[in-house]
Amino acid sequence: MKTSPNRLLATVFGAVYLLVGILGFFVTSGVGFFATEGRNLIIFEVNPLHNVIHLAIGAALLIAGMKSVAAAKSVNIAVGAVYLLVGVVGLFILDSALNIIALNGADNVLHLASAVLLLGVGLSQDKAVRTSRQHHMA
Repeated sequence: MKTSPNRLLATVFGAVYLLVGILGFFVTSGVGFFATEGRNLIIFEVNPLHNVIHLAIGAALLIAGMKSVAAAKSVNIAVGAVYLLVGVVGLFILDSALNIIALNGADNVLHLASAVLLLGVGLSQDKAVRTSRQHHMA
């Protein structure tokens, strides 16, 4: 893991997102699962669905980071792409009924920053390793 930026990033981000998912449940008692307005976890707004998503993303990243360089690279790219989409879409749905994960401005910044890091490392590091998608395309 020490020699792979993808494994290190996936493992660290995975642990952090798992922790955030767990801590989120301590502040969302009484908040509807799909509530468009949640409760603040530090400066980030969360609802129970948002917490579950953090747990799933965290688990995927942590498992991939522990498994292999190829797995970490693939999951970093996939999660980075999803976070890029969530960050961009989040800019347009903040005050709407579509905001089912109770996003706020700080969430959008964090999701976009996570996307840049995950995609940046996933696409630029460990180039000798082929992801499963690259392998099937060749």
